[in-house]
Amino acid sequence: TAKKPGEVSGHKVSQNETLLDGDDRKVELGKKVTLLRGISIIIGTIIGAGIFISPKGILKHSGSVGMSLIVWIACGVLSLFGALSYAELGTCIKKSGGHYTYILEAFGPQVAFIRLWAELIAIRPAATAVISLAFGQYILEPLFMPCGIPPMAVKLATTIGITSIMYLNSMSVTWTARIQIFLTFSKLLAISIIIVPGMYQLFKGETRNFENAFELNNAKLSEMPLAFYSGMYAYSGWFYLNFLTEEVDNPERTMPLAIYISMAIVTFCYVLTNVAYYTVMSADEILASDAVAVTFAEKMMGNFSIVVPVFVALSCYGSMNGGVFAISRMFFVASREGQLPEILSMIHVRRHTPLAAVLILYPITILQVFVGDIYSLLNFMSFLRWLFIGLVVLGLIYLRYTKPDLPRPFKVPLFIPVVFSLTCFFMVFLSLYSDPVNTGIGFAISLTGIPAYYIFIYFKHKPKWLQRALGKLFILFSKVPE
Repeated sequence: TAKKPGEVSGHKVSQNETLLDGDDRKVELGKKVTLLRGISIIIGTIIGAGIFISPKGILKHSGSVGMSLIVWIACGVLSLFGALSYAELGTCIKKSGGHYTYILEAFGPQVAFIRLWAELIAIRPAATAVISLAFGQYILEPLFMPCGIPPMAVKLATTIGITSIMYLNSMSVTWTARIQIFLTFSKLLAISIIIVPGMYQLFKGETRNFENAFELNNAKLSEMPLAFYSGMYAYSGWFYLNFLTEEVDNPERTMPLAIYISMAIVTFCYVLTNVAYYTVMSADEILASDAVAVTFAEKMMGNFSIVVPVFVALSCYGSMNGGVFAISRMFFVASREGQLPEILSMIHVRRHTPLAAVLILYPITILQVFVGDIYSLLNFMSFLRWLFIGLVVLGLIYLRYTKPDLPRPFKVPLFIPVVFSLTCFFMVFLSLYSDPVNTGIGFAISLTGIPAYYIFIYFKHKPKWLQRALGKLFILFSKVPE
């Protein structure tokens, strides 16, 4: 049984009326995201598999150990600028939905729908499939060592992982948040297993890999932007709390505080993890390794290194959980705004979860896992992410001038959104310059949102077959067991 907020037994109610179901309880998403849960969503989604597997992109493009550490710190600061800009938007526009909601408020429904369309048909299924395949790979690795893992086994483990995430998010917001806290602590434990022995070696005087740390023989100025691109990708995920604004307890205080604490912890962990790697391994060893954390563990811990793939799998699972938890709210809000089928803004009466909005991605993601060329799709879409994030932060500057009287409980200095939006547009330009074909294809995929907008949204009288199909879907979801 599912009901739409704003509609009870066929009767539409105003925002000021209380929404009641049969047993006199509100049918709405509760404010269950506390400060700790907010921090766990941000940290748990930012820290995926990258820091454990391939932190070498920055080293390769920056040309030296010292410069790579500077890039890690600089990307942390730039990401903090973006996160603080989003904190201002989240406290003055108190709606869930993240990027979509802010583009809708600043630039109108057409641009917002294009963002939504790109996310729904390509970006989110591909991103979820990639991190899920990493989960499937690393959860099976201890069982198959030292042999290779059959690709079909990885895909089946991936499917089980995705199914469990969807089930968890459909059943309980509270348990989803609790498990996210546990997974975040397991990530931080995994990182401390790397940092502590690395720091111990450093304090013992193991500094030979830091000699000539800023030697620039291998550095090329033209490759530095690519190092920043890799770094910004490693930090991406700081915006996920903004997808849940309506569920955040006391958002004026919780959102800025969660962002400050999370970004400080992630930047600290990323920099110290890299220092630990450089203490134990030379730059050449890091560049030659397929999985840096596993190589590090084999050097430092011997047989104990078998636990590292398990921690990497848990880290991937946390990113999957945080991503589905947050993104489902964007589809929920888009449906409420009339830009997706009405069924997606329905909340389960007993469980108080946006069931349909969670499950919409399930079939597309599973399809991508088994048949999609996911990595090509991610290449098409990587620039779109920065284009729309840059547009959101530009929207913040635009709203400062068009709506100066909008209450802003948290306000950042103007230079912060200016610097960050310029960084985003620079990365978009870099994508166009370095890979014009894939970027062009990604741009073309997003532009299919324009005819889709006019077919599905702008024209109110939809074809009868489409109305019938949506009606049947509504009846199907209304019969979900309580």
